[in-house]
Amino acid sequence: MPTSSQVSKGDQLPELSISVTRGDLVRYAGASGDFNPIHYSGAFAQEVGLPDVIAHGMLTMALATRLVTDWLGDPGRIIEHGVRFTRPVVVPDDEHGARVDLSGKVASVDEEEGTAKLNLTAKCAGQGVLGGAYALVHLS
Repeated sequence: MPTSSQVSKGDQLPELSISVTRGDLVRYAGASGDFNPIHYSGAFAQEVGLPDVIAHGMLTMALATRLVTDWLGDPGRIIEHGVRFTRPVVVPDDEHGARVDLSGKVASVDEEEGTAKLNLTAKCAGQGVLGGAYALVHLS
């Protein structure tokens, strides 16, 4: 677990790439109770103007959270987390799914409080899918 003396403004978090498949969407729908057909029916998604089935926004946010918890080693150290959903993650109907590339950077460190603010980036097909993504974390 990183400590405030080990973390500096500008430090990069280890990058993470995660594949999201239609099977992941089914499992997430079951866990979250979000059975909106845009997450499983290509025909319905296209009917409402989407290119195809899209991942749940909160699933995409959870992937960004995983980047932070992998780095921290303890999800209980997240004080605050927020994102704006800027672009959907389109999930093709194949075994590869959509790859979401995640990265993060330390925006600031408050040594007195033992906290750091992290700016997070999530991209799919080279385009950002979350805007203003950040996490405020307690360092050990």
